[in-house]
Amino acid sequence: MKPQRYLAAAGYGSRRACEKLILAGRVTLNGQPLTFNMNIGDGDDVRVDGKPALAGDERVYIALHKPAGYISDRGIAHVKSALDLVDVPQRLYAVGRLDRDATGLLLLTNDGKLAYQLTHPRFEHEKEYRVLVDGQPEQAVLQQWRNGVMLNGEMTAPAQVIFETALARRQEGSKSPGTKKATGTGTWLRVVLHEGRKRQIKRVAELLGHSVKAIERVRIGSITLGDLEPGQWRRLTSHEVDGLRDQ
Repeated sequence: MKPQRYLAAAGYGSRRACEKLILAGRVTLNGQPLTFNMNIGDGDDVRVDGKPALAGDERVYIALHKPAGYISDRGIAHVKSALDLVDVPQRLYAVGRLDRDATGLLLLTNDGKLAYQLTHPRFEHEKEYRVLVDGQPEQAVLQQWRNGVMLNGEMTAPAQVIFETALARRQEGSKSPGTKKATGTGTWLRVVLHEGRKRQIKRVAELLGHSVKAIERVRIGSITLGDLEPGQWRRLTSHEVDGLRDQ
């Protein structure tokens, strides 16, 4: 295994951060200074500042398009789990759950440190959703949503909320589904959050008088759903993983 990949798997940060450790001479392999042209194998003694660096299981990072009808984890009998859609030997868990009826981007990993970074509000990773609400909200209602509303005695953080038609006008050549402002009695919105309280979008929309008919998550930080079809998944590239760590 390449040195940067090994150190990242051992929890020493992004590959860029691991490169800095190696360049600073802080890493040894079997008692000798580690260099970039070395490969690390089973049984090798890797140390950072004299302390053993153990990679354990290889870190895995998956982007999945969760279909409706699947829960994000396990534990409910006779209910399908999104984890069963991904065929890898490692034990994975979801980074930020989606409700059973929600669809879209779900990140799966066995990297607890990165999962914490992506879900804790203080890191302010953006999460973007396409939301179909009942009726056609007035701009004043959307401004309330943007400013924050009171949920269980606590204000929600400011959010970005915009009609999809307005977004489409900004993105020349966009062919995103649902670019019409209204669909029947519903309206497609784009909602960007920096926090993730349980069922937050549904609860806020309901409080403002527009119940949610559908939710699709399309982005987490710098990772987008892209052209993944429901049930499809792919591994994140090392560049994408580093991008998440560095945000």
